[in-house]
Amino acid sequence: MTEETHELVELIEHEQGIVTLRINRPEALNALNANVLEAIHDKAAEIATRKDLSVVIVTGSGRAFVAGADIKAMLEMTSDEAEQFAQLGHRAMNAIAALPVPVIAAINGFALGGGLELALSCDLLYASTKARVGLPEVGLGLIPGFGGTQRLGRLIGYHAARELVFTGGMIKADEALRLGLVLKTFEPEALEEGVMTIAKQIAARGPGAVRCAKRVMEQGRPLNISQALELETRSFQELFDSEEPFEGMRAHLDKRAPEFRK
Repeated sequence: MTEETHELVELIEHEQGIVTLRINRPEALNALNANVLEAIHDKAAEIATRKDLSVVIVTGSGRAFVAGADIKAMLEMTSDEAEQFAQLGHRAMNAIAALPVPVIAAINGFALGGGLELALSCDLLYASTKARVGLPEVGLGLIPGFGGTQRLGRLIGYHAARELVFTGGMIKADEALRLGLVLKTFEPEALEEGVMTIAKQIAARGPGAVRCAKRVMEQGRPLNISQALELETRSFQELFDSEEPFEGMRAHLDKRAPEFRK
């Protein structure tokens, strides 16, 4: 099977508006070349405006999540081409990060370099106990170029992030859990089901409220606390212009499951 005969990124539909975005280049451990990055960007753009979308799961085919950027492709690059490649990587990762619903990384195997950067563009990270993660770029005479120098520190703190970036080391799933890089680990055969259970819990909540919560938490990060709390207040108020909170509160008082509209 070649890149010309199968989709490099697959969209898999599930119930409750859950969609899996699966990187599908297993013969190269899902390494990110320009074609894969373009496909990630395009698939994210394709689903971004869907009203029924509730959760997106990002994972990889075979035994890797994404083993990194395509080194063979980078070896032939000029500095100008390297800049374009990094910009393309940023567009792909930003398209994932900008999705209006929660995005879950199901790290099923190696997530190295660009693979970890793809996971870092997601909102919630879970891993197989056999997963291995890291940013090994300095060992190649490079730095992370798809957001790793910025997103990793924001997730686990800059002190721990510096060690991972400066050493270029690869860590096991239990160490990633200890650092707070992933939220939970699952045995390999239980990862898909475990992540889907979490996705369904999210999908059962008020869709407008979940989207609002993601937006407010993200937009509030660079603000000072007073500005962030004002943003929260305005957003809380705006939800009352829809029927969703009233259905949710009535259902709670009636001791029944809410019937939210997608």
